[in-house]
Amino acid sequence: MTTAFENQRAALADVVAIPVTPFTEDGGVDSATYRALLRRLLDGGITTLTPNGNTGEFYALTPEERQQVTEMTVEEAGDRADILVGVGHDVPTAVASARHAHELGAQMVMVHQPVHPYVSQGGWVDYHRAIAEAVPELGVVPYIRNAQLPGTRLAELADACPNVIGVKYAVPDASRFGAFARDAGLDRFVWVAGLAEPYAPSYFSAGATGFTSGLVNVAPAVSVSMLQALRAGDYPAAMKVWERIRRFEELRAANGSANNVTVVKEALAALGLCRRDVRPPSKPLPESERAEVAAIAAGWSI
Repeated sequence: MTTAFENQRAALADVVAIPVTPFTEDGGVDSATYRALLRRLLDGGITTLTPNGNTGEFYALTPEERQQVTEMTVEEAGDRADILVGVGHDVPTAVASARHAHELGAQMVMVHQPVHPYVSQGGWVDYHRAIAEAVPELGVVPYIRNAQLPGTRLAELADACPNVIGVKYAVPDASRFGAFARDAGLDRFVWVAGLAEPYAPSYFSAGATGFTSGLVNVAPAVSVSMLQALRAGDYPAAMKVWERIRRFEELRAANGSANNVTVVKEALAALGLCRRDVRPPSKPLPESERAEVAAIAAGWSI
């Protein structure tokens, strides 16, 4: 593995936290609460932050709000964390967001899976190449949710863009991940389990060294304990953590992950840390389902 982007590579081999974006009563971004939640993550030992991730409701934010979230994250983190900024949409928008991240001092960008209904393999390479070439100083991390994309296409992208250093792999199939990583080059990239704690043990067994987390907003210590177990190769201990979080993550994953963000914000609301509000197409949990989430969050050592 090349030593280029060594610090960024190390930052990806960790708990990659995806902060929520809290909203005020009138629907705007709640800046003060967002900063407080970031400080809570940092104080909890989190050193890699992804503003404008899906748990942050990336697609529900305006361009101005995405810039605001990036700016606040960089300011609050200072030298305490590496910043992996989520970018996406059309190529000019993604490039502008990546350049903005670089200007602020962020170290990396995560390129969201293209949402265009017609994505060719060559077009996927072209899309990411345009973004990566615009910010050669930044580490670039494709977010892969497309099970049809072969690992050889990622290798092709990295041949053209050496700043493509890691992958957030979010296809729910550990066997496919293992094959994809080896076809792309297992030691060439940092592999991040992009489906968070539920898939982290199986993906680590196949070569991942980091995992993303939305749960970490609620209980940083729980996510850190899983990472520690996985780094030690102690899979029984990691699965003990898995058992503790299983129901919470099942609620998030139900109905095609319809309540993925909603459940995290509900837990935070139960703890008095932010409002439960989410933006369409997400929707707050009905009153009848809130108690279970609150009980789970209360049962963790937070």
